[in-house]
Amino acid sequence: MPKETVSDLVKFMLPYPDKVKAAALWLREFMWDLYPETNELIYDNYNAVAFGWSLTDKVGDVFCSIAVASDHVNFGFNWGVNIADPKKILLGNGKQYRYIRVREKGDFPEEYIKHLLEQAYEDRVAHKKPVKIELKGETIVKSISPVKRRPGM
Repeated sequence: MPKETVSDLVKFMLPYPDKVKAAALWLREFMWDLYPETNELIYDNYNAVAFGWSLTDKVGDVFCSIAVASDHVNFGFNWGVNIADPKKILLGNGKQYRYIRVREKGDFPEEYIKHLLEQAYEDRVAHKKPVKIELKGETIVKSISPVKRRPGM
């Protein structure tokens, strides 16, 4: 399923406020414009909708992800600890993931994030294992949770 097919993602995001959905879809377009040869993996989890860009169809190869929350979107780097963040804008103190909160397009430092994305992408390229089938530019729904805990549910 190519990037133009957004019906599943839109359906998964129905319970979220319009402003949050708009931010998530804008960020999705931002990523597709920069990395059209990567794959979008969608997870309709019980407490959030998350989607990320991967070199393959494997979650371990995801270099950037978007998680939809009730009043914002987290735009993150799955291996954020491996990239330099000289402006120190990334949040998170775990062993791997770093992110920023985005409530609207104006909150998003595009040029700085592009620099971080280059690093994150190269990090995943360096760690990529061989795969049997190369997928490029696909949108793949990886999981759909039968039970949901979302805004308005």
